[in-house]
Amino acid sequence: MKRMLFIYNPRAGRGRIRAELADILDIFAAGGYEITIAPTRKNGDAEKIAAERESDFDMVVCCGGDGTLDETVRGMMQNEGRTPLGYIPAGSTNDFGGSLALPKDMLKSAQIIVDGTDKAVDVGLFNKEAFIYVAAFGAFTEVSYSTDQDMKNAIGHSAYILEGIKSMGKIRPYHMKIEHDGTVIEDNFIYGMVTNSISVGGIKGITGENVDLADGVFEVNLVREVTNGIEFQQLLGALAIGKYDYSDRIVSFSSGHIRIESDEAVAWTLDGEDGGKHKKIEILNQNRAIDIRVARDLLSTK
Repeated sequence: MKRMLFIYNPRAGRGRIRAELADILDIFAAGGYEITIAPTRKNGDAEKIAAERESDFDMVVCCGGDGTLDETVRGMMQNEGRTPLGYIPAGSTNDFGGSLALPKDMLKSAQIIVDGTDKAVDVGLFNKEAFIYVAAFGAFTEVSYSTDQDMKNAIGHSAYILEGIKSMGKIRPYHMKIEHDGTVIEDNFIYGMVTNSISVGGIKGITGENVDLADGVFEVNLVREVTNGIEFQQLLGALAIGKYDYSDRIVSFSSGHIRIESDEAVAWTLDGEDGGKHKKIEILNQNRAIDIRVARDLLSTK
């Protein structure tokens, strides 16, 4: 019998999993798994559990939001093994689950873990700390996570813009030097994100076009300081249509190795969680570093 480590966050998505837990476990048992259940109780638990126990199992599954997934991957990256990872999205945003076309229906995602196949995906290292889909700083870092999901579903990019306008009074620039692939960019930036996802904060298209989760590079978008009303209007227009070359305030590129230096310590988020304050950052793409379970028809189209 195959052995499964099932890590879940009972508080994710307002406790959605509690009503589905028995049925999820039944699907796994019917799929031939002997299941060890490990609920999390505080931040860091999923990382600790995955790091300490991964090697004893044939499959690791995490159920929760993107933060739970981030912690689980971070723990697994501390080991030399390559145990397949299953993910049941149960949070309020679930960016990476959407990138993998995992359904919001938790029972359907559980069935994919039983019947699906493994897809290798990239993992980021942020000063050697793993993240799965986004490292971000600056003005709009929290906007995408605070925007109401119904609003995002209804008006997409515009929801992001409306919430961004509300936060404009809090915007401050950071002087930074960014190096990648022999190029040096030095300027004042109010926002930046390094991503490996088709959405951030539940908003699709904001990371760029034709995103590949296993191509060895990140999509990088940086927003320069806005100095007048015209530049601000151009910036909002570019965000609204998802065309970042529409405004010279936005710098976009793809790279697997980025170095960033700032004059002062800047607060970062990693997969929507606190990433600390830093003056020097090195971000590396670990190409195809983990295997994550997806539907077979998804893999056949990628």
